[in-house]
Amino acid sequence: MIIRKALALFAAALMLSAFGAAAHAQDSIAKIKERGKLLAGVKFDTPPFGFLNDKNEPVGFDLDLVRKVAEHLGVPVEFVKVTSPTRVPLLVSGNVDLVAASMTHTRGRDKTIDFSITYYTGAQSLIVHKDSPIKGLKDLAGKSVAVQQGTTLEKNIAAAAPTAKISAFKDYNSAWLALVQGRADALTGSLNILQGFAKDNPNYVILPDRFSVEPFGIGVRQGDSALRDEINFVLQDLWTNKQYAEIYRKWFGADPEVPIEVWPQ
Repeated sequence: MIIRKALALFAAALMLSAFGAAAHAQDSIAKIKERGKLLAGVKFDTPPFGFLNDKNEPVGFDLDLVRKVAEHLGVPVEFVKVTSPTRVPLLVSGNVDLVAASMTHTRGRDKTIDFSITYYTGAQSLIVHKDSPIKGLKDLAGKSVAVQQGTTLEKNIAAAAPTAKISAFKDYNSAWLALVQGRADALTGSLNILQGFAKDNPNYVILPDRFSVEPFGIGVRQGDSALRDEINFVLQDLWTNKQYAEIYRKWFGADPEVPIEVWPQ
């Protein structure tokens, strides 16, 4: 009898916990609509995902997707600058409702926040000066490699080139400047981001090595399933109605190679 009562109390506690989490998740969308705007954490220094244009306006692939989410929710969007080290803390603390900031979905991050389905799949590579003797990972022994701190990129390069000298910088622009100024022998990062730098700087080349898979997801607070579902539905609808491909071509100049997961109705 005592065991039955204990099990019943435990089950009741689980139901209350689940109900509380669901209510909290529903509240997030209600709060967004009550506030009258969606607060989205995005990067201002990572082309083509999120950066400032010539008019000092935030633009990019991530931002265009978030605009579609805000449109779906029926509110305007306010973009809040985040960096790799600050994006998760700002989300957890409630300063933003979601984070769309070229963020790789990892098991470690999944312990702290929740993620949408993968909306972009990238790969990590290296960029060097065209006259550099570095032709691939095997040539990095003793060389200085610039990378953005607080990212999976930093961990990946340390594992792929354990004898290289890793120099971590607060953002891509700082890491790029270190390469251009000769303070680093190579810069590592997501392929499409490096392509953005190479496009405007023909003296630099991207090496053929690809040494990671980077599934990007939009982050929401832990347990915020209602907002996560709405984001997922928007991403899937964008894929099926071909708007995703249009946005992708706008920023990457190519058709998407990896399809977005679409659930049946």
